[in-house]
Amino acid sequence: MDKYQTYTEFKSSGIEWIGPVPDHWGIKPLFGVASTESLKNETGEKTNVLSLSYGNIIRRDVEKNFGLLPESFNTYQLVSSGDLILRLTDLQNDKRSLRVGQAKEEGIITSAYLKLTAKNIDLDERYFYRLLHSYDTTKVFYGMGGGLRQSMKFEEMRRLPMLVPTLDEQQKIAIFLDHETAKIDTLIEKQQQLIKLLKEKRQAVISHAVTKGLNPNAPMRDSGVEWLGEVPEHWAMPKIAHISRVLNGSTPDKTNLSYWEDGTIPWLASGCLNSEVVDVPSEFITKNAYQNSSVELIPANSLLVGMVGQGKTRGTSAILAIDSCINQNMAAIVLDGKIQTRFLYYTLQAMYDDLRELGRGGNQAALNCEIIGSVRVPLPPNDEQIAIVDMLDELVSKLSNTDELGFGQITLLQERRTALISASVTGKIDVRSWQAPEKARSYSTKPMSRACV
Repeated sequence: MDKYQTYTEFKSSGIEWIGPVPDHWGIKPLFGVASTESLKNETGEKTNVLSLSYGNIIRRDVEKNFGLLPESFNTYQLVSSGDLILRLTDLQNDKRSLRVGQAKEEGIITSAYLKLTAKNIDLDERYFYRLLHSYDTTKVFYGMGGGLRQSMKFEEMRRLPMLVPTLDEQQKIAIFLDHETAKIDTLIEKQQQLIKLLKEKRQAVISHAVTKGLNPNAPMRDSGVEWLGEVPEHWAMPKIAHISRVLNGSTPDKTNLSYWEDGTIPWLASGCLNSEVVDVPSEFITKNAYQNSSVELIPANSLLVGMVGQGKTRGTSAILAIDSCINQNMAAIVLDGKIQTRFLYYTLQAMYDDLRELGRGGNQAALNCEIIGSVRVPLPPNDEQIAIVDMLDELVSKLSNTDELGFGQITLLQERRTALISASVTGKIDVRSWQAPEKARSYSTKPMSRACV
Protein backbone atom coordinates (compact mmCIF):
# COMPACT_ATOMS: atom_id res chain seq x y z
CA MET A 1 0.00 0.00 0.00
CA ASP A 2 3.07 2.26 0.13
CA LYS A 3 2.43 3.68 -3.35
CA TYR A 4 -0.86 5.23 -2.24
CA GLN A 5 -1.32 8.49 -0.35
CA THR A 6 -2.65 8.56 3.19
CA TYR A 7 -4.91 10.98 5.01
CA THR A 8 -3.23 13.52 7.26
CA GLU A 9 -5.75 13.81 10.11
CA PHE A 10 -7.39 10.90 11.89
CA LYS A 11 -9.75 10.27 14.77
CA SER A 12 -10.54 7.20 16.80
CA SER A 13 -13.42 5.22 15.34
CA GLY A 14 -14.06 3.46 18.63
CA ILE A 15 -14.32 0.26 16.59
CA GLU A 16 -11.74 -2.38 17.41
CA TRP A 17 -11.49 -3.96 13.98
CA ILE A 18 -11.28 -0.63 12.16
CA GLY A 19 -9.00 1.55 14.29
CA PRO A 20 -8.51 5.23 13.41
CA VAL A 21 -10.42 6.76 10.48
CA PRO A 22 -10.05 10.05 8.62
CA ASP A 23 -11.14 12.94 10.81
CA HIS A 24 -13.94 14.13 8.50
CA TRP A 25 -15.57 10.69 8.02
CA GLY A 26 -18.89 9.99 9.64
CA ILE A 27 -19.88 6.83 11.49
CA LYS A 28 -23.52 5.73 11.45
CA PRO A 29 -25.36 2.59 12.52
CA LEU A 30 -26.51 0.23 9.80
CA PHE A 31 -30.18 1.09 10.36
CA GLY A 32 -29.34 4.73 9.64
CA VAL A 33 -28.10 4.05 6.13
CA ALA A 34 -29.98 0.95 4.97
CA SER A 35 -33.47 -0.48 5.00
CA THR A 36 -34.43 -4.13 5.05
CA GLU A 37 -37.95 -4.10 3.63
CA SER A 38 -38.74 -7.52 2.20
CA LEU A 39 -41.46 -7.72 -0.44
CA LYS A 40 -42.60 -11.24 -1.28
CA ASN A 41 -43.13 -12.64 -4.75
CA GLU A 42 -46.76 -13.32 -3.78
CA THR A 43 -48.19 -13.40 -7.30
CA GLY A 44 -45.40 -15.60 -8.60
CA GLU A 45 -44.86 -13.09 -11.38
CA LYS A 46 -41.09 -13.00 -11.03
CA THR A 47 -39.33 -16.16 -12.20
CA ASN A 48 -35.67 -15.10 -12.29
CA VAL A 49 -34.38 -17.08 -9.29
CA LEU A 50 -31.12 -15.78 -7.87
CA SER A 51 -28.64 -17.38 -5.51
CA LEU A 52 -25.68 -16.22 -3.43
CA SER A 53 -22.61 -18.22 -4.40
CA TYR A 54 -19.07 -17.40 -3.23
CA GLY A 55 -19.93 -13.74 -2.78
CA ASN A 56 -21.66 -13.42 -6.17
CA ILE A 57 -25.36 -13.16 -6.93
CA ILE A 58 -25.97 -15.55 -9.81
CA ARG A 59 -28.95 -16.92 -11.68
CA ARG A 60 -30.10 -20.31 -10.48
CA ASP A 61 -31.02 -22.92 -13.05
CA VAL A 62 -34.14 -24.38 -11.47
CA GLU A 63 -34.61 -26.72 -14.44
CA LYS A 64 -31.60 -28.76 -13.32
CA ASN A 65 -33.21 -29.09 -9.88
CA PHE A 66 -29.86 -28.61 -8.14
CA GLY A 67 -30.37 -28.61 -4.38
CA LEU A 68 -33.64 -28.33 -2.51
CA LEU A 69 -36.36 -26.32 -4.26
CA PRO A 70 -39.68 -25.13 -2.79
CA GLU A 71 -43.03 -26.08 -4.29
CA SER A 72 -43.42 -22.46 -5.39
CA PHE A 73 -41.34 -19.30 -5.26
CA ASN A 74 -44.14 -17.13 -3.89
CA THR A 75 -42.39 -16.82 -0.52
CA TYR A 76 -39.15 -15.63 -2.11
CA GLN A 77 -38.34 -11.93 -1.72
CA LEU A 78 -38.06 -9.46 -4.58
CA VAL A 79 -34.58 -8.19 -5.38
CA SER A 80 -33.61 -5.10 -7.39
CA SER A 81 -30.32 -4.27 -9.04
CA GLY A 82 -27.99 -2.79 -6.43
CA ASP A 83 -29.52 -4.55 -3.43
CA LEU A 84 -27.11 -6.20 -1.03
CA ILE A 85 -27.78 -9.80 -0.06
CA LEU A 86 -26.35 -11.28 3.14
CA ARG A 87 -26.40 -14.93 4.22
CA LEU A 88 -26.10 -14.82 7.99
CA THR A 89 -27.04 -18.38 8.93
CA ASP A 90 -24.84 -21.16 10.29
CA LEU A 91 -22.07 -18.75 11.19
CA GLN A 92 -20.47 -21.37 13.42
CA ASN A 93 -19.93 -23.87 10.62
CA ASP A 94 -18.08 -22.09 7.89
CA LYS A 95 -15.69 -19.20 8.25
CA ARG A 96 -14.42 -19.39 4.68
CA SER A 97 -17.51 -18.62 2.61
CA LEU A 98 -18.27 -15.12 1.40
CA ARG A 99 -21.61 -14.04 2.78
CA VAL A 100 -22.21 -10.67 1.10
CA GLY A 101 -23.17 -10.14 -2.54
CA GLN A 102 -24.66 -7.37 -4.64
CA ALA A 103 -27.47 -8.00 -7.13
CA LYS A 104 -26.83 -6.89 -10.68
CA GLU A 105 -30.34 -7.56 -11.93
CA GLU A 106 -33.94 -7.90 -10.78
CA GLY A 107 -35.11 -11.25 -9.53
CA ILE A 108 -36.15 -13.23 -6.48
CA ILE A 109 -34.12 -14.87 -3.75
CA THR A 110 -34.89 -16.95 -0.68
CA SER A 111 -36.27 -15.02 2.26
CA ALA A 112 -33.73 -16.80 4.47
CA TYR A 113 -31.24 -14.20 3.23
CA LEU A 114 -31.15 -10.62 4.48
CA LYS A 115 -31.71 -7.94 1.84
CA LEU A 116 -30.31 -4.45 2.43
CA THR A 117 -31.06 -1.38 0.33
CA ALA A 118 -29.16 1.90 0.61
CA LYS A 119 -31.74 4.46 1.75
CA ASN A 120 -29.72 7.63 2.17
CA ILE A 121 -29.07 10.06 -0.66
CA ASP A 122 -25.57 10.44 0.77
CA LEU A 123 -24.72 6.74 0.39
CA ASP A 124 -23.36 5.26 -2.83
CA GLU A 125 -24.54 1.65 -3.15
CA ARG A 126 -21.24 0.56 -4.72
CA TYR A 127 -19.28 1.88 -1.74
CA PHE A 128 -21.87 0.37 0.61
CA TYR A 129 -21.26 -3.04 -0.96
CA ARG A 130 -17.49 -2.68 -0.78
CA LEU A 131 -17.67 -1.75 2.90
CA LEU A 132 -19.83 -4.74 3.86
CA HIS A 133 -17.72 -6.98 1.64
CA SER A 134 -14.69 -5.84 3.62
CA TYR A 135 -16.48 -6.66 6.87
CA ASP A 136 -17.23 -10.06 5.35
CA THR A 137 -13.66 -10.88 4.32
CA THR A 138 -12.28 -9.74 7.68
CA LYS A 139 -14.87 -11.98 9.41
CA VAL A 140 -16.62 -9.26 11.39
CA PHE A 141 -19.93 -11.13 11.39
CA TYR A 142 -18.64 -14.25 13.12
CA GLY A 143 -19.37 -14.33 16.82
CA MET A 144 -22.18 -11.77 16.46
CA GLY A 145 -24.97 -14.26 15.84
CA GLY A 146 -26.93 -16.13 18.47
CA GLY A 147 -28.70 -19.43 18.88
CA LEU A 148 -27.62 -22.96 18.20
CA ARG A 149 -26.97 -22.28 14.53
CA GLN A 150 -25.24 -18.93 15.12
CA SER A 151 -27.63 -17.00 12.87
CA MET A 152 -28.26 -13.29 12.77
CA LYS A 153 -31.20 -11.10 11.81
CA PHE A 154 -31.28 -7.40 11.00
CA GLU A 155 -32.34 -6.53 14.54
CA GLU A 156 -29.14 -8.10 15.86
CA MET A 157 -26.86 -6.15 13.53
CA ARG A 158 -28.83 -2.93 13.13
CA ARG A 159 -26.21 -1.02 15.12
CA LEU A 160 -23.29 -2.34 13.09
CA PRO A 161 -21.13 0.77 12.53
CA MET A 162 -20.93 2.03 8.95
CA LEU A 163 -18.13 4.35 7.87
CA VAL A 164 -19.53 7.21 5.81
CA PRO A 165 -17.07 9.41 3.89
CA THR A 166 -18.37 12.26 1.75
CA LEU A 167 -20.45 11.13 -1.22
CA ASP A 168 -17.73 12.29 -3.58
CA GLU A 169 -15.16 10.17 -1.72
CA GLN A 170 -17.48 7.16 -1.73
CA GLN A 171 -17.86 7.40 -5.49
CA LYS A 172 -14.11 7.83 -5.93
CA ILE A 173 -13.41 4.82 -3.71
CA ALA A 174 -15.95 2.74 -5.65
CA ILE A 175 -14.46 3.68 -9.04
CA PHE A 176 -10.92 3.14 -7.76
CA LEU A 177 -11.78 -0.32 -6.44
CA ASP A 178 -13.69 -1.28 -9.58
CA HIS A 179 -10.59 -0.49 -11.62
CA GLU A 180 -7.95 -1.96 -9.32
CA THR A 181 -9.82 -5.15 -8.43
CA ALA A 182 -10.58 -5.72 -12.12
CA LYS A 183 -6.83 -5.70 -12.82
CA ILE A 184 -6.22 -8.15 -9.98
CA ASP A 185 -9.09 -10.37 -11.13
CA THR A 186 -7.59 -10.47 -14.63
CA LEU A 187 -4.25 -11.63 -13.22
CA ILE A 188 -6.01 -14.27 -11.13
CA GLU A 189 -7.93 -15.48 -14.18
CA LYS A 190 -4.69 -15.77 -16.17
CA GLN A 191 -3.10 -17.85 -13.41
CA GLN A 192 -6.18 -20.07 -13.26
CA GLN A 193 -6.07 -20.53 -17.04
CA LEU A 194 -2.38 -21.47 -16.84
CA ILE A 195 -3.11 -24.06 -14.15
CA LYS A 196 -5.93 -25.45 -16.30
CA LEU A 197 -3.61 -25.76 -19.30
CA LEU A 198 -0.98 -27.50 -17.19
CA LYS A 199 -3.60 -30.00 -15.99
CA GLU A 200 -4.65 -30.66 -19.58
CA LYS A 201 -1.02 -31.18 -20.58
CA ARG A 202 -0.52 -33.53 -17.63
CA GLN A 203 -3.55 -35.58 -18.64
CA ALA A 204 -2.51 -35.68 -22.31
CA VAL A 205 1.05 -36.81 -21.55
CA ILE A 206 -0.15 -39.49 -19.12
CA SER A 207 -2.72 -40.77 -21.60
CA HIS A 208 -0.19 -40.97 -24.43
CA ALA A 209 2.47 -42.67 -22.31
CA VAL A 210 0.25 -45.43 -20.92
CA THR A 211 -1.40 -46.17 -24.28
CA LYS A 212 1.41 -45.65 -26.82
CA GLY A 213 4.57 -46.19 -24.77
CA LEU A 214 7.85 -44.33 -25.15
CA ASN A 215 8.98 -45.83 -28.47
CA PRO A 216 7.41 -43.84 -31.34
CA ASN A 217 8.54 -46.50 -33.82
CA ALA A 218 6.89 -49.45 -32.11
CA PRO A 219 4.48 -51.42 -34.36
CA MET A 220 0.89 -50.81 -33.27
CA ARG A 221 -2.35 -52.80 -33.23
CA ASP A 222 -5.96 -52.08 -32.43
CA SER A 223 -6.55 -52.50 -28.70
CA GLY A 224 -10.24 -53.27 -29.15
CA VAL A 225 -11.01 -50.61 -26.53
CA GLU A 226 -12.45 -47.34 -27.82
CA TRP A 227 -10.72 -44.98 -25.41
CA LEU A 228 -7.34 -46.65 -25.96
CA GLY A 229 -7.24 -46.84 -29.74
CA GLU A 230 -4.03 -48.44 -30.95
CA VAL A 231 -1.41 -49.81 -28.56
CA PRO A 232 2.03 -51.35 -29.19
CA GLU A 233 1.40 -54.79 -30.65
CA HIS A 234 3.54 -56.58 -28.05
CA TRP A 235 1.46 -55.22 -25.15
CA ALA A 236 -1.15 -57.43 -23.49
CA MET A 237 -4.71 -56.16 -22.83
CA PRO A 238 -5.98 -58.05 -19.76
CA LYS A 239 -9.06 -57.27 -17.74
CA ILE A 240 -8.29 -55.74 -14.33
CA ALA A 241 -9.84 -58.82 -12.72
CA HIS A 242 -7.21 -61.01 -14.44
CA ILE A 243 -4.29 -59.17 -12.83
CA SER A 244 -5.81 -58.40 -9.42
CA ARG A 245 -8.54 -58.97 -6.89
CA VAL A 246 -11.23 -56.32 -6.92
CA LEU A 247 -13.18 -56.05 -3.69
CA ASN A 248 -15.56 -53.70 -1.93
CA GLY A 249 -15.32 -52.29 1.59
CA SER A 250 -17.89 -51.77 4.32
CA THR A 251 -18.61 -49.67 7.39
CA PRO A 252 -18.97 -51.38 10.78
CA ASP A 253 -22.10 -50.44 12.72
CA LYS A 254 -21.54 -46.86 13.89
CA THR A 255 -23.93 -47.34 16.80
CA ASN A 256 -21.85 -50.16 18.23
CA LEU A 257 -19.22 -48.39 20.32
CA SER A 258 -17.23 -51.60 20.74
CA TYR A 259 -16.47 -51.37 17.02
CA TRP A 260 -14.97 -47.87 17.21
CA GLU A 261 -13.81 -46.82 20.69
CA ASP A 262 -10.03 -47.12 21.13
CA GLY A 263 -9.71 -48.78 17.72
CA THR A 264 -6.27 -49.53 16.30
CA ILE A 265 -7.05 -50.84 12.80
CA PRO A 266 -7.05 -48.15 10.07
CA TRP A 267 -10.30 -47.54 8.21
CA LEU A 268 -10.85 -45.16 5.29
CA ALA A 269 -13.79 -43.09 4.07
CA SER A 270 -13.95 -42.09 0.41
CA GLY A 271 -12.79 -38.55 1.18
CA CYS A 272 -9.27 -40.02 1.23
CA LEU A 273 -9.40 -40.15 -2.58
CA ASN A 274 -8.60 -36.43 -2.69
CA SER A 275 -4.96 -37.46 -2.20
CA GLU A 276 -2.79 -39.27 -4.74
CA VAL A 277 -1.26 -41.38 -2.00
CA VAL A 278 -3.37 -42.38 1.01
CA ASP A 279 -1.27 -42.82 4.13
CA VAL A 280 -3.47 -41.40 6.91
CA PRO A 281 -6.56 -43.28 8.18
CA SER A 282 -9.94 -41.53 8.34
CA GLU A 283 -10.71 -43.41 11.56
CA PHE A 284 -9.75 -46.57 13.44
CA ILE A 285 -11.90 -49.62 14.11
CA THR A 286 -11.42 -52.22 16.81
CA LYS A 287 -10.38 -55.86 16.56
CA ASN A 288 -13.95 -56.72 17.54
CA ALA A 289 -15.26 -54.86 14.46
CA TYR A 290 -12.71 -56.55 12.23
CA GLN A 291 -13.68 -60.01 13.45
CA ASN A 292 -17.46 -59.51 13.50
CA SER A 293 -18.22 -57.38 10.46
CA SER A 294 -17.55 -57.74 6.75
CA VAL A 295 -14.52 -55.43 6.60
CA GLU A 296 -11.33 -56.74 5.04
CA LEU A 297 -7.80 -55.42 5.52
CA ILE A 298 -6.50 -54.13 2.20
CA PRO A 299 -2.72 -54.43 1.82
CA ALA A 300 -0.54 -51.42 1.10
CA ASN A 301 0.40 -50.85 -2.55
CA SER A 302 -3.16 -51.56 -3.66
CA LEU A 303 -5.26 -49.05 -5.59
CA LEU A 304 -8.48 -47.45 -4.40
CA VAL A 305 -11.27 -46.35 -6.76
CA GLY A 306 -14.31 -44.25 -5.87
CA MET A 307 -17.53 -45.89 -7.00
CA VAL A 308 -20.39 -43.57 -6.04
CA GLY A 309 -21.55 -40.03 -6.64
CA GLN A 310 -22.28 -37.32 -9.18
CA GLY A 311 -19.20 -35.35 -8.09
CA LYS A 312 -15.58 -36.03 -8.97
CA THR A 313 -15.17 -38.96 -6.54
CA ARG A 314 -16.69 -41.59 -8.84
CA GLY A 315 -13.81 -42.90 -10.92
CA THR A 316 -11.12 -41.15 -8.88
CA SER A 317 -8.21 -43.39 -7.93
CA ALA A 318 -5.47 -43.27 -5.30
CA ILE A 319 -2.56 -45.42 -4.16
CA LEU A 320 -2.97 -47.03 -0.74
CA ALA A 321 0.27 -46.69 1.23
CA ILE A 322 -0.89 -48.38 4.44
CA ASP A 323 -2.71 -51.59 5.34
CA SER A 324 -6.28 -50.44 5.88
CA CYS A 325 -9.95 -51.30 5.71
CA ILE A 326 -12.17 -49.17 3.44
CA ASN A 327 -15.81 -48.17 3.31
CA GLN A 328 -18.46 -49.41 0.89
CA ASN A 329 -18.14 -46.41 -1.46
CA MET A 330 -14.74 -47.56 -2.68
CA ALA A 331 -13.29 -50.55 -4.46
CA ALA A 332 -9.82 -51.88 -3.76
CA ILE A 333 -7.67 -53.30 -6.55
CA VAL A 334 -5.23 -55.73 -4.93
CA LEU A 335 -2.55 -56.43 -7.53
CA ASP A 336 -0.94 -59.81 -8.17
CA GLY A 337 2.46 -58.49 -9.32
CA LYS A 338 1.90 -58.57 -13.08
CA ILE A 339 1.49 -54.80 -13.26
CA GLN A 340 3.28 -51.96 -11.49
CA THR A 341 1.03 -50.12 -9.02
CA ARG A 342 1.96 -46.70 -10.32
CA PHE A 343 1.56 -47.77 -13.95
CA LEU A 344 -2.01 -48.90 -13.28
CA TYR A 345 -2.58 -45.73 -11.25
CA TYR A 346 -1.53 -43.59 -14.23
CA THR A 347 -3.69 -45.74 -16.50
CA LEU A 348 -6.72 -45.14 -14.29
CA GLN A 349 -5.91 -41.42 -14.32
CA ALA A 350 -5.88 -41.48 -18.12
CA MET A 351 -9.24 -43.27 -18.33
CA TYR A 352 -10.97 -41.27 -15.58
CA ASP A 353 -13.74 -39.85 -17.79
CA ASP A 354 -14.40 -43.19 -19.48
CA LEU A 355 -14.45 -45.04 -16.17
CA ARG A 356 -17.01 -42.58 -14.79
CA GLU A 357 -19.25 -43.18 -17.79
CA LEU A 358 -19.31 -46.91 -17.05
CA GLY A 359 -20.99 -46.07 -13.75
CA ARG A 360 -23.93 -44.20 -15.23
CA GLY A 361 -27.47 -45.52 -15.04
CA GLY A 362 -30.08 -46.15 -12.38
CA ASN A 363 -31.10 -43.67 -9.70
CA GLN A 364 -27.53 -43.04 -8.59
CA ALA A 365 -24.45 -43.01 -10.78
CA ALA A 366 -22.23 -45.76 -9.43
CA LEU A 367 -19.52 -48.21 -10.35
CA ASN A 368 -19.16 -51.64 -8.80
CA CYS A 369 -16.44 -54.25 -8.46
CA GLU A 370 -17.71 -56.23 -11.44
CA ILE A 371 -17.59 -53.20 -13.73
CA ILE A 372 -14.10 -52.24 -12.57
CA GLY A 373 -12.86 -55.81 -12.89
CA SER A 374 -14.15 -56.05 -16.47
CA VAL A 375 -12.18 -53.04 -17.68
CA ARG A 376 -9.32 -53.90 -20.03
CA VAL A 377 -6.05 -52.08 -19.47
CA PRO A 378 -2.75 -51.98 -21.38
CA LEU A 379 0.00 -54.17 -19.95
CA PRO A 380 3.52 -53.54 -21.30
CA PRO A 381 6.48 -55.69 -20.28
CA ASN A 382 7.72 -54.87 -16.78
CA ASP A 383 10.79 -52.90 -17.92
CA GLU A 384 8.62 -50.65 -20.10
CA GLN A 385 6.20 -50.08 -17.23
CA ILE A 386 9.08 -48.96 -15.03
CA ALA A 387 10.46 -46.62 -17.73
CA ILE A 388 7.02 -45.07 -18.35
CA VAL A 389 6.41 -44.58 -14.62
CA ASP A 390 9.84 -42.97 -14.13
CA MET A 391 9.20 -40.53 -16.98
CA LEU A 392 5.72 -39.65 -15.74
CA ASP A 393 6.83 -39.25 -12.13
CA GLU A 394 9.47 -36.72 -13.21
CA LEU A 395 7.09 -34.80 -15.47
CA VAL A 396 4.22 -34.76 -12.98
CA SER A 397 6.58 -33.52 -10.25
CA LYS A 398 7.63 -30.58 -12.44
CA LEU A 399 4.04 -29.75 -13.37
CA SER A 400 2.96 -30.03 -9.73
CA ASN A 401 5.67 -27.57 -8.70
CA THR A 402 4.44 -25.16 -11.36
CA ASP A 403 0.89 -25.68 -10.12
CA GLU A 404 1.96 -24.81 -6.58
CA LEU A 405 3.63 -21.62 -7.80
CA GLY A 406 0.44 -20.70 -9.65
CA PHE A 407 -1.78 -21.36 -6.64
CA GLY A 408 0.66 -19.37 -4.51
CA GLN A 409 0.38 -16.41 -6.89
CA ILE A 410 -3.41 -16.63 -6.79
CA THR A 411 -3.37 -16.62 -2.98
CA LEU A 412 -1.13 -13.55 -2.91
CA LEU A 413 -3.34 -11.74 -5.43
CA GLN A 414 -6.48 -12.59 -3.45
CA GLU A 415 -4.85 -11.33 -0.26
CA ARG A 416 -3.83 -8.12 -2.02
CA ARG A 417 -7.38 -7.67 -3.31
CA THR A 418 -8.82 -8.09 0.18
CA ALA A 419 -6.27 -5.74 1.74
CA LEU A 420 -6.81 -3.07 -0.94
CA ILE A 421 -10.58 -3.06 -0.44
CA SER A 422 -10.24 -2.93 3.34
CA ALA A 423 -7.67 -0.14 3.23
CA SER A 424 -9.85 1.93 0.87
CA VAL A 425 -13.18 1.65 2.70
CA THR A 426 -11.66 2.15 6.17
CA GLY A 427 -9.61 5.21 5.26
CA LYS A 428 -6.16 3.70 5.48
CA ILE A 429 -5.33 5.05 2.03
CA ASP A 430 -6.48 8.27 0.37
CA VAL A 431 -7.64 7.83 -3.24
CA ARG A 432 -9.14 11.30 -3.68
CA SER A 433 -6.33 12.39 -6.01
CA TRP A 434 -6.18 9.05 -7.84
CA GLN A 435 -6.59 9.51 -11.58
CA ALA A 436 -8.79 6.95 -13.25
CA PRO A 437 -8.23 5.81 -16.84
CA GLU A 438 -10.41 7.60 -19.39
CA LYS A 439 -13.08 4.88 -19.40
CA ALA A 440 -13.41 4.95 -15.60
CA ARG A 441 -13.50 8.77 -15.53
CA SER A 442 -16.35 8.85 -18.03
CA TYR A 443 -18.18 6.24 -15.95
CA SER A 444 -17.94 8.46 -12.87
CA THR A 445 -19.93 11.22 -14.61
CA LYS A 446 -22.91 8.96 -15.27
CA PRO A 447 -25.87 9.10 -12.87
CA MET A 448 -25.89 6.27 -10.33
CA SER A 449 -28.20 3.42 -11.33
CA ARG A 450 -30.11 3.40 -8.06
CA ALA A 451 -27.63 4.55 -5.45
CA CYS A 452 -30.23 6.51 -3.58
CA VAL A 453 -33.55 4.92 -2.67
